[in-house]
Amino acid sequence: MKQKTAVVILNWNGKGFLERFLPNVLLHSKSAEVIVADNCSQDDSVSFLKRNYPQVRLIQNSSNGGFAKGYNDALNGVEAEYFVLLNSDVEVGPDWIEPVIALMDSDSKIAAAQPKILSYSHRNRFEYAGAAGGFIDKFGYPFCRGRIFDSFENDHGQYDDTREVHWATGACLFVRADAYREAGGLDEDFFAHMEEIDLCWRLKNKGYKVMYCSDSTVFHVGAGTLAKNSPRKTFLNFRNNLILLCKNHAHRFFWVKLLLRMTMDGLAGLKFLVSGDADHFVAVLKAHKSFYSGFRNTLEKRRKLKLEVKVYSTSAIYDHSIVADYYFRGKHKFSELPADRFKK
Repeated sequence: MKQKTAVVILNWNGKGFLERFLPNVLLHSKSAEVIVADNCSQDDSVSFLKRNYPQVRLIQNSSNGGFAKGYNDALNGVEAEYFVLLNSDVEVGPDWIEPVIALMDSDSKIAAAQPKILSYSHRNRFEYAGAAGGFIDKFGYPFCRGRIFDSFENDHGQYDDTREVHWATGACLFVRADAYREAGGLDEDFFAHMEEIDLCWRLKNKGYKVMYCSDSTVFHVGAGTLAKNSPRKTFLNFRNNLILLCKNHAHRFFWVKLLLRMTMDGLAGLKFLVSGDADHFVAVLKAHKSFYSGFRNTLEKRRKLKLEVKVYSTSAIYDHSIVADYYFRGKHKFSELPADRFKK
C-alpha cells in the first residue's frame, strides 16, 4: 500500500546531525515513513543508523552526485503521495507535517509547499534558506520574506499566513510525488544550491502552485554541508543562478536580461576583489566559465521546457531589481518593498 507521506533525509557525512535531529523527526512523524538516503558518506553514518535505528529505512546511493542527483536516485525507490525533502540539520516539532499536507490536499494544483523556517540558533529569527517563502526578482535573484540577502527579520507573526510564493526551500520541501516525476525531478546539473528554485519555477510554468504554510514551523541550522563563506558555494550560487534564469525565463526580454545579469555578476566579482576576497572573485570567474561551457546544453533544456509550458508564470516575481532596492535604496525588509511590484 502506497504511503501518504515519505520524509526523506539526504545524508552526507552527517552523523552528528542524525544523532541530534533524527530522534525528533521519528517522534513527530508518526503519520509518515521516515527514510534516510545516504550519499556515500565517508564517516560512520551508515553503521550508526544500522546500529541505532534499524527501523529506519536506509537507502544507500551508489555515488555522491550532490543534492539533486542524491534525491533523484533515492526517490526513484520511494512510493508515496507526497515527498518531504528534509535536511539532516532541521529540528521539527509536533504537527509539523499535518498542516502542510492538509493544505496540499485542499488543492490538487499545489505541487510544492514549505513551512516557516526559523534559525536553530536564534529561535525567533528567520533562517536564510527559505524563511517565510521564496521570491525572485526580474533578473533572477532569489530572496525570501523574512530574509533579503544577509538581512534577517525577527519573527513576530508578520508572516503568519498561507500564500502562494515563487519557490519553496529545499531545506524542508513538501512536494507532490506525481508532480515531481512529471517535472523530471531535480536538475542534476545543478549539483547543489538553487535546484529547488529551478524545480518550483518549472512546476509553476506547468500550471502548478507553490505555497507557504505558517501553521507549520521548523528550525534549521544551515550550512550543514558547505560553509556559507565557502568559495565553492559562491561558485555554485553564481553558476546555478544563471542556469536557472536561462532555463525558465519567458521569451520576452530574455536575452537583454541575461546580458544584464552577466554584467551585474561582473560587478559583484569586482566587489569581492576590492574587498580582498580574491577566492570569491575567482569563484565568480569559474562560475561564468562553467556556465558558458554548458550554455548549449542549457539552451537545449530551455527549448524542451518551452514545449511543456502552459503559460510562463509571473506569480510572486518582483518586477524590479532587488539588488538596486537593497544596496542603493536601503530596503532590507520584505515589507519595505512596494506591493504593486509583485506580479500576480
